[in-house]
Amino acid sequence: MVVYTRKGDKGDTTLGSGMHAEKTSLRIAALGDADELNSCIGFCRCFCSAESSKILERVQHDLFRLQAEISEGNAGYKPVGKEDVELLEKTIDSIDSKLPPLSKFILPAGSEAASALHVARAVCRRAERTMFSLHSEKHLGEASLAYVNRLSTLLFVLARHENAQKGREEKNPDYSGNI
Repeated sequence: MVVYTRKGDKGDTTLGSGMHAEKTSLRIAALGDADELNSCIGFCRCFCSAESSKILERVQHDLFRLQAEISEGNAGYKPVGKEDVELLEKTIDSIDSKLPPLSKFILPAGSEAASALHVARAVCRRAERTMFSLHSEKHLGEASLAYVNRLSTLLFVLARHENAQKGREEKNPDYSGNI
């Protein structure tokens, strides 16, 4: 079996539903952002603790389900639901309860794991914006939109957790320009 099909050479692609879409469409942009996010999370797992990696592996499976919804190819997939959002919230609360409270912004930096998680968080925010744009054209499930919103928070909390695990100090931005 050959892994290339040549079918996309003219600027369109086939969705999970079998329908065709232009590669410049908002749906394909949302799929690409979700794919990039999933890849970033896989990269993060290379640096994270076993605890964080296990959480992120679950997220990667959820993101494939989310991509199935975006591509309208849900056949055989359980859509992301309210229970998935609630699990993210419980995970966020559990991890965050062990961290010092925040009163200011922090620089997106620190350990390799934390820095990678901050990049994934930024990619997640972009995926969320693209999904909301797509939602205005073609309805996406409310749980899927909530999930990607909570996911960026989870990535932020995991970045803080990884820094704490490695004894890396969180630094606040210096707005004075006197660095």
